[in-house]
Amino acid sequence: MLTSLLVLFASAFLAATILPFYSEVVLFALLRQGGDPLLLVVVATLGNTLGAVVNWVLGRYLLHFQDRKWFYFKPQQIERAQQWYQRYGFWSLLLAWLPIGGDALTFIAGIMKVRLWLFLLLVGAGKAARYVSIVYLSAAIP
Repeated sequence: MLTSLLVLFASAFLAATILPFYSEVVLFALLRQGGDPLLLVVVATLGNTLGAVVNWVLGRYLLHFQDRKWFYFKPQQIERAQQWYQRYGFWSLLLAWLPIGGDALTFIAGIMKVRLWLFLLLVGAGKAARYVSIVYLSAAIP
């Protein structure tokens, strides 16, 4: 069981970074094998939230290198991202679980210097809700 939990944690962690990975499939398989839903949701949420922290850290410290030639983002792109975030605010972090755009939200939160405790609270809540919905959907499938 410990190996299964580690696989779930790793898949959830990787899924929250810029690497394409789908932890929901692993969670669904473990639920089908009779895993404890509460434990699985906690492990998946923890892994996915900590993976999002990687994006937050990258965003937080990325701007230190913006004057370098190799820096990928143009100042206009950063300014646009900051304006978007200021418009929708930190509540948008509840949507960090989305497969498209969720990783960008966590990255932008780092650029915008969102406090880590607030980031963890909102991102963790959104990601937990996603995994809870997977538990309920898996129970509905015969």
